[in-house]
Amino acid sequence: MALLGGVRERLIAVLEFPNPSRSYDASRHCVCFWGYDNSREITFMIDDTVLRNLQPDVGSDEQSVLSAFDELREKVLEIAKKQYVGGPQNRYSIS
Repeated sequence: MALLGGVRERLIAVLEFPNPSRSYDASRHCVCFWGYDNSREITFMIDDTVLRNLQPDVGSDEQSVLSAFDELREKVLEIAKKQYVGGPQNRYSIS
């Protein structure tokens, strides 16, 4: 591979969220969702307390937490993209 001026280009990780699936993990009190960096699946878990901080009137039952996630989805995905750094790690916790 030829290097221009001795500088190696760094490939930038592109994280996408084509799958709208999400699930509530009651034992961990979080919503799990998945992103993809090319063909690599990356698991994200966002604590329900984070969702409550973003939307204080969220109930504590599964349906309420999932509904809050759905309403805040774009903001949550922005947070996930900022947290993601690429590399071998395939699980991220947003707390």
